[in-house]
Amino acid sequence: MGNNKRAVVLSSGGVDSTTAMAIARQEGYEIYSLSFRYGQRHALELEAAQRVAKTLGAKQHLVIDIDLAKIGGSALTDNIDVPKSRSGQDMQKQIPLTYVPARNTIFLSCALAWAEVLGASDIFTGVNAIDYSGYPDCRPEYIEAFQHMAKLATKAGVEGNTQITIRTPLINMTKAQIIQKGVELGIDYRITHSCYDPSPEGKACGQCDSCLLRKKGFTEAGIPDPTTYVGQ
Repeated sequence: MGNNKRAVVLSSGGVDSTTAMAIARQEGYEIYSLSFRYGQRHALELEAAQRVAKTLGAKQHLVIDIDLAKIGGSALTDNIDVPKSRSGQDMQKQIPLTYVPARNTIFLSCALAWAEVLGASDIFTGVNAIDYSGYPDCRPEYIEAFQHMAKLATKAGVEGNTQITIRTPLINMTKAQIIQKGVELGIDYRITHSCYDPSPEGKACGQCDSCLLRKKGFTEAGIPDPTTYVGQ
């Protein structure tokens, strides 16, 4: 496809997906950014995803509505308090209340459908299995299983016209390494949003798992955290 190789990039507007998008851009892909309005309490992330798509020169930014709040079962979509001030050990110990049932399977399935329509060869996702909250759908074995399914489930896979590859460039990186990589690629992380439970003014709570991992990442990377937290 020459210089017109295309990639669908799942984007939450956060550190990881934004860095994954920057990597795709660096590799010469035409970017098709995909986000979801899924009933999440932190819908502010969609504004960040829009900023990221614009800043990184995405060809298109598509937002799909899937109301997972009707299913519930997660602190992000249901009337359940977002856990605060958990230790890193606690995050690794059990699957947290912020886990959204089958979310990555749903999102990757939509990305797979769009990639087929676009003739895109790659889907980039910022999943990470090092500094993360213990989600089962961020592990390498899950991605491998989805990749296998993608070959069986798509016209592109069966006919062999386009082999759609699930790309996870950050899966074995720490949050600090991800941030360092992004800064190398020119990302200004002020455009991103990570908090699961932002204030009405849009400030990050500073205490949810996502905020704590973000703070830890910037500290370990030796890079100032540009986030505005509650109380600042």
